[in-house]
Amino acid sequence: MRLAEDRFYNQYPCIIITAKGQPDVATRLFLKRIKTELDIPVLGLVDADPYGLKILSVYMSGSKNMSYDSAHLTTPDIKWLGIRPSDLDKYGIPEQCRLKMTEHDIKTGKQLLNEEFIKKNPEWHAELELMVKSKEKAEIQALSNFGFQYLTKTYLPQKLAQGDWI
Repeated sequence: MRLAEDRFYNQYPCIIITAKGQPDVATRLFLKRIKTELDIPVLGLVDADPYGLKILSVYMSGSKNMSYDSAHLTTPDIKWLGIRPSDLDKYGIPEQCRLKMTEHDIKTGKQLLNEEFIKKNPEWHAELELMVKSKEKAEIQALSNFGFQYLTKTYLPQKLAQGDWI
């Protein structure tokens, strides 16, 4: 919502997909088509937790339940823009905005470390290892601690200018 309200798209010609639960088929198909037709970067902005990474993986490689139709519904070159576990210290996210991972979160994170899409990307693997080791997670909303426009005026512009995605 913040991205649209600030008309972020007028300054940065890319697609930034955010997570609101598991990706539906229509969104995945639309994203695949936009990427194919317009050939612009697709970046994922998800919570820094195992579930944000799982959601990003569905856009990248499809869901296990619909593996028969993955070729039509995936965007294999989607990039993980944020929020990444390393961003918590890099951007000085205060302790009160960080959340302790539950035992279930940690178990899910450890299981993800064995998934093929994580093993194929050393940077994703390192981020997930950091998350599991630190036992900390954060939601995108943690960035609003710095002001309601911090996401669109500081965080995303810096990450895009530096090419800080994996």
